This record gives sequence, structure tokens and C-alpha cells, in this order.
Amino acid sequence: MKLHAPFIRLPLAFDATALERDIRSIEESAWRPHPQGLPGNSMLPLVAVDGDPANEGFSGPMRPTPQLLACPYLMQVMASLGATIGRSRLMRLSGQAEVALHIDQGYYWAERVRVHVPIATQPTVRFECGDAAVHMAAGECWIFDTWRLHRVVNDASRARIHLVVDTVGGDAFWDLVAAGRVHGRQAPRDWRPRHVPPQPGVQATFPLESVNVPVVMSPWEMSAHFGLLFADAVPCAQLQQLQPLAAQLVRGWRGLWAEYGGDESGKPHYRVLLDRFLAAAAPLADPMALRNGGSFAASLSMLVQRSALRDEGAGGDGEHGPADRA
Repeated sequence: MKLHAPFIRLPLAFDATALERDIRSIEESAWRPHPQGLPGNSMLPLVAVDGDPANEGFSGPMRPTPQLLACPYLMQVMASLGATIGRSRLMRLSGQAEVALHIDQGYYWAERVRVHVPIATQPTVRFECGDAAVHMAAGECWIFDTWRLHRVVNDASRARIHLVVDTVGGDAFWDLVAAGRVHGRQAPRDWRPRHVPPQPGVQATFPLESVNVPVVMSPWEMSAHFGLLFADAVPCAQLQQLQPLAAQLVRGWRGLWAEYGGDESGKPHYRVLLDRFLAAAAPLADPMALRNGGSFAASLSMLVQRSALRDEGAGGDGEHGPADRA
């Protein structure tokens, strides 16, 4: 999700030692190679589709994995965020390894904040986002702007382990963000994070995603994605030609939405509009760039072309790009 600052520290603090105890109870065989095969990167699913650790999908009911259910303090930490939780995992970065510079441009992350809670780390571990860099200390809670170029470097010999939670948020969560401290700005003198200690015997619960990837994108969501892309596009002649085409698509989509909504019978009609737009838009979008250093065409593909109309028979879930790294 695009944020107004590269890094924001939320006013929560956790017991990193207790979190380490939780994750030490999980067998090493539960850890999996990173989906993109990044050297030195591994992960352990905590919330996945149907609670299945082997399911790397983005569409469907998100539920706790058996490993998360066996870690009561991890559950309590996630519940304290006051958010509806989506795909979540432990992410491990070996010593002398890094997560290369990238943008999370996939559909799933367009409207989701990525929350980081460091569990095992060292002072030399560096998280870079845009033109800012921070060391996230153990037990702190951070969010960052995934729309900007970012990377992580672990110069230490020991592994870095973070709890990483993807969420659309919730009322209580956005209150936390509003009370957060923007990195690089002077915090109020009375700013103190609230300590969330382990509560023995408490099995915390929290709301989980059940609706996440549309079968047919609503015209209002489509309009929001175009708004993000056009606001971030580097000015060029093609931009002025592409904007009317996008407006035409949204207007036609709105008419079909009023008639069919997400009903299966409307899909062929939606497909005609989308294909007509793409045929005209692709040559214009191909050379365009975004201010974050990304490709306009690649983001248009992720946010509209592959996500506006889901072909469930082909297993599409709106997510086809290299993300989910940090």
C-alpha cells in the first residue's frame, strides 16, 4: 500500500524473547523456501488460505495454520493490531543475505499494509525504503510504503526473523497508525509505545479475511487503481492519451456492473470491454514509467488486466508478480 511516509512505527511494543520462545517450539521442517527461490530467504506460513501452509494463494478464506495455533503469544500479538488479518508469515533472512530492491506491485498488496514485528535481529540489519533507512529493533512494530522501492540487508552472521502481517486494517488499526511515529520526524515528547506482554493461558482470536480477490472488480475499485497509477505516472504524451481510454472502460464497466454485478453471466460482456481497452492501451503503456521507478505497464497488468476479471478455471487469483519478499 502507498503511504504518506516510507516508515511509520506503531505505538506497540512486544516481548521479543517470548516471541522467540514461541517460534523455537515450531519444528524446522515447517519452514519453507521462499516462493521466488531467493537465496538466504525462507518463510513459515502463519495465516494461509484454509489454514493450509502449503497453499500460497491469495484468494479464499484466510485461516490460522497449525503452527500459528500452537504459538499463543504470536496470536496475542496479531490480535493487538486491531485489524482484519490476511496472509501472514514468519520471514527469515540468513546472515550475509539480502532482499533485493523491489516494489510490491501485485494486486493483493495494493490495498494492504505490511506490518513488521522483528523477533530476532541485530543492529546491522538495515531496511531501506525510498530514500530512508531504518533498523527495526526486536519487539518494535512498523509499517512501510510497499509502493516505493525497498530492500533489506542483513550484514550480520545470524538470521533475521520478522513476523510479517498483511492487512487491510480496521478501525482500531488505523487509530494506531494515526498515533504512530513517522521515521525522521520529531515525535511528541510524551510518545510511548504501549507494551503488550504475554498473557499465559489466553488463546487470542482476531478477524480474518474471507473476501479478498474479486471475481469481477467493481468499477469503484477499478477507478481507484487507475487513480493510483495516473497520480504516480511520470508525465508524458502517452499519459494524456491513456486517461480517456481508462475513463471509457470505467464508464462501460459501471453500466455492466449495474446490470450483472459479479454474476457469471456478465463475464463475456466484461471481457469484451477489457480486451478492447487493453488493445488500445498496451502500446501506450509500454514505454511509460512510474515515479517509484517501476513500470507503468507492469503495474497496469497487475492491478487491472489480471485482476479486473478472474478466470477461476485457470486458477487465477490476481497475483502473478515478484513480491512478498521483505
